[in-house]
Amino acid sequence: MDWDLRPALTADERRRIVPSLRSWQLGETSDGAHLRRAATRYASVIGDADYVDAVRLFIAEEQKHGRHLGRYLDLIGEPRLTRDWGDTLFRRVRYCSTNMELWTLAVITVESAAQVFYRAMKDATGCALLRQVCTDILIDEAAHLVFQQERLHAVFRRKSPLARLFAFCAWTAFFDGVALLVWLAHRTLFRAGGVPLACYRRRMRGKRRLAMGRTALFGSGRTRSLPVRRAAAEQVGR
Repeated sequence: MDWDLRPALTADERRRIVPSLRSWQLGETSDGAHLRRAATRYASVIGDADYVDAVRLFIAEEQKHGRHLGRYLDLIGEPRLTRDWGDTLFRRVRYCSTNMELWTLAVITVESAAQVFYRAMKDATGCALLRQVCTDILIDEAAHLVFQQERLHAVFRRKSPLARLFAFCAWTAFFDGVALLVWLAHRTLFRAGGVPLACYRRRMRGKRRLAMGRTALFGSGRTRSLPVRRAAAEQVGR
């Protein structure tokens, strides 16, 4: 990104974008300590030490997003948030369990919403610097979702058919509920980016089917994730 670019938001863009930008920036600043501990315990059970390193790199990229968003807020003279109800709720959901399945489900849900969110933010502004920030994040998020989808399918393959069906139904309800909360919290930004509720729900249903679909439900050994390069290209260009 070219940080020498002068950030340029119109008064209308600032009103529609900045509240959501501040909220999302806070959500990208977790130190990841709980996730690293959960990943370490999980990796010891399945015998996959490399998974811990992969999670560490995943956390580092999420923190990079927080730094870039924070830097942009500093440049436009907007204070960073220290507390937000949505961020608090999500952190409590994650921290209530060290189970890797719950962590993966929560991350997939928010990462899926993040793809729609940053695409809407990019479309809602003419600021070249902010659009570059959004593009960079969208490229990362495509790889993150492929990574998390593969882990979700690995978790599901260890379940019995009945447990898999129960988890599939519970996760679908969780995904749809959280997705709706995200839209309600950031509906001004989504609408500014050309994503009304009907469009948002349609996109999120597609992401839910891609993340879970028949593969996880029936325990197939193959995932339905798009290759990383194709997924990134679709998110940036859509």
